[in-house]
Amino acid sequence: MQNDGARVLVQPISVRSLVGRFAIAGLVAFVFVAAFTAFASRRVGTEQAIEEARRAAYVSSVGLIRPVLGDDLLTMDAEALDRVDAVVRDSVLRGSLVRVKIWSGDGTIVYSDEPRLIGERFTLGDDEQAIFTNGEQGAEVSDLSKPENRFETESKLLEVYSLTETASGTPLLFEAYFRYSGVTDVGRHLWAQFAPITIGALIVLELIQIPLAWSMARRLQASQRERERLLRHALEASDAERRRIASDLHDGVVQELTGVSLSLAAQGRSDSIDRRQALDASAAIRASIKSLRSLLVEIYPPNLQEEGLQSAIGDLLSGLEARGIATRLDAEMGEDAVDAEASALVYRVAQEALRNVVSHAAATQVRVMLRVADGSIRLIVDDDGRGFSAGTLGERTADGHVGLRSLAGLVADLAGTLDVRSEPGDGTRVEVSIPIDARIRR
Repeated sequence: MQNDGARVLVQPISVRSLVGRFAIAGLVAFVFVAAFTAFASRRVGTEQAIEEARRAAYVSSVGLIRPVLGDDLLTMDAEALDRVDAVVRDSVLRGSLVRVKIWSGDGTIVYSDEPRLIGERFTLGDDEQAIFTNGEQGAEVSDLSKPENRFETESKLLEVYSLTETASGTPLLFEAYFRYSGVTDVGRHLWAQFAPITIGALIVLELIQIPLAWSMARRLQASQRERERLLRHALEASDAERRRIASDLHDGVVQELTGVSLSLAAQGRSDSIDRRQALDASAAIRASIKSLRSLLVEIYPPNLQEEGLQSAIGDLLSGLEARGIATRLDAEMGEDAVDAEASALVYRVAQEALRNVVSHAAATQVRVMLRVADGSIRLIVDDDGRGFSAGTLGERTADGHVGLRSLAGLVADLAGTLDVRSEPGDGTRVEVSIPIDARIRR
């Protein structure tokens, strides 16, 4: 923000930029949620597929294979192998289940649908040995580099172990191999089911939020413009006030003190002091002090809680008397306590009204009535000046003279009323009424 006199330059708010940033943030959130949902869906799907493979291996080993297992399989009898092979090929090798191996406890493959493995012996891993000990199932991604997997053509397999036994109770290890693509397909299928719901909900949410974001950005832009306008008026009012104070000092106190200085200098050069001139100089100095005191009251309002509203308004009127305007204050404050905020606002209205009398009214008389009664504080400022029309008031407002109009908003915030009535040649009346226990309405 830059201030060059009364100019105020503020970086304007771009509605498109704000909505664009909001949309980009929404897109990032959309991508993140979609990616997380895809990851979670595939993980859940993979876990479900592995669990399904465990159940399939258990059903196959217990429900299908165990009834045809005999001790003759341990010697790899041809009939026993054919009996098991028929069941495996007819009922077990289905879908993603592509390989079956049955191991004895010493690591010998007593059956496999890959005949070249039958009779070969390999060292059982810790996981396989644990199956013989605790009977629990196991599942892992196959290590295709192991010798017993040298005939596999799939790029990735999931192997599931399950304990079974022969008719006489000899434990055997049933090992089923599943295509891993079947496992990941379940995850993709689950994601495909959830994706339309998740993505659709996010798109709908984004479409709902963008108009809201646009509306909020427009309100923010309007609020910035209003703040800039108020700041501009405040700066213009501050400049006008400084010019007024400088003019008052130059045309009033400075001129008076200059005259006193010249008079005293002339007496200093004479051999004798003229008593009349000394009294006139003293009177001029007292008048200058009074003018300065009135000016100080306008620049820095008094403490209304200590001095009272009646006294503070009396000080304002003394400034008009110094300009030759007859004043009268009619005050009845009663005994009710007046809220400090209400007192301060009534004082500001009186100050602005009397300032307008000096600047525009060309009045000769001003009467101020101040009353505290019936739960409210009421102020009336009447002058016999030239008055004005509604058109004149509009011109002043357009030129930036918005003192009373801006105060009207503050009065309304305190549940009060401010009324200005005037006719050309018939003076002006400013009337304000505020509850004595006023509070800013939120």
